[in-house]
Amino acid sequence: MKKDNIDLLIKGAESLGVNLQLFHVEQFIKYYDLLLEWNQKMNLTAITEERDVVVKHFLDSLTAKICKKINGNERIIDVGAGAGFPSIPLKILYPSLKLTIVDSLKKRTVFLNELVQQLHLNDVEIIHGRAEDLGKDNSLREKFDISLSRAVAQLNILLEYCIPFVKVDGYLIAFKGSNVDEEIAMSNNALNTLKSQIENIFEVTLPYTDIIHKLLLIRKLGTTDMKYPRKPKLIEKMPL
Repeated sequence: MKKDNIDLLIKGAESLGVNLQLFHVEQFIKYYDLLLEWNQKMNLTAITEERDVVVKHFLDSLTAKICKKINGNERIIDVGAGAGFPSIPLKILYPSLKLTIVDSLKKRTVFLNELVQQLHLNDVEIIHGRAEDLGKDNSLREKFDISLSRAVAQLNILLEYCIPFVKVDGYLIAFKGSNVDEEIAMSNNALNTLKSQIENIFEVTLPYTDIIHKLLLIRKLGTTDMKYPRKPKLIEKMPL
């Protein structure tokens, strides 16, 4: 990674209240190299330019810090992580996080396992499977302090994917674009049915851009009824 992009990463993180040490930076450089290498074999991301990866993947992932719920000792699940965003950058920042990543595409989980091994990250579990099925698994259901999700589905569907994994009084942090008001308006029934509420909405401008993102901090208030999550086709055809 070029020096100016390394500086971009460090200063951009500082603007988000994140102080990156040398070992963090080295991990991000290795992450970028592996992402680029594997992206030639499979479609992991359409964003490949160094500067764009730094800003739109690495720094975007670190914006979760502004919710002030991730301190380094949480058990976190990332639903539909794709190439590892946002959870792997957060794991680099906080090596003591206990992280589970779920993705439905086998080849992406192969990449993620290699990434975790090459970055020497401990306490990371990569699971190939659908959130709708895994949400019924007693070893995963209501076991996590925080669920993360970035660009997976509209909110009323996303809630049914993610909330079953979260402990009562735990949180879903949903990464959304600036025009999320309509999604929120359509999600009242899903929030009530899944005993959750939007506790806060954080607006963040991505460093070095005029792109505005919103982070929805959603608190789980009660135990999820065992009927949720439903079958995939039902969730898509009849969202809550």
